Amino acid sequence: MFVTEAYGQETAPAVEGGHGAEAPADAAHAGTEVPHEGGHGAAFPPFDSSTFPSQLLWLAITFGLFYVFLKKVIVPRLSAILDARDARIAQDIEQATKMKADADAAVAAYEQELAEARANANTIGQKARDDAKAEAEAKRKSIEATLEQKLADAEARVAKIKDAAMQDVGSIAEETASAIVSALGGKSAKADVSAAVKSVRS
Repeated sequence: MFVTEAYGQETAPAVEGGHGAEAPADAAHAGTEVPHEGGHGAAFPPFDSSTFPSQLLWLAITFGLFYVFLKKVIVPRLSAILDARDARIAQDIEQATKMKADADAAVAAYEQELAEARANANTIGQKARDDAKAEAEAKRKSIEATLEQKLADAEARVAKIKDAAMQDVGSIAEETASAIVSALGGKSAKADVSAAVKSVRS
């Protein structure tokens, strides 16, 4: 180690009369001066060639201990951290793959159900159209039958009314013929008038 020279100055004790005396010249230097070996200061220990073997020894020991510490403590911890991270990444990848497979399966099932629903909708629509067509056809036939029955009834009523009207026309014709014959001054039997009207009608 380097040691600087220390200088000390001692003050003489005060004497009577208020005057102080100076210390002797050879007493001005304190006894703290470090003697020099060979007239030079000591070398810095790391640069001292005499300490190289011990320094190398301690360097090897320190390096060995640090290597053992790294191998036994640091490296296992780092390996454990890396292994845990790799395992977690692998687990996340596996879970993501499983979720993707589930999503693909759900999409496929949805598409299949959608196709089945469309097919069922087409079938239901066709059936509804067929049912509506059959119902309309049945109603049309029923209405046609009803109209035909009403038409037949109407024709029967018209025929009946026509027969009644023709009977009334015969009576009116007989009465008119009798009145005309009477007005002309002739006389005719009712039977003759009826026969004449019937011959005209036929």
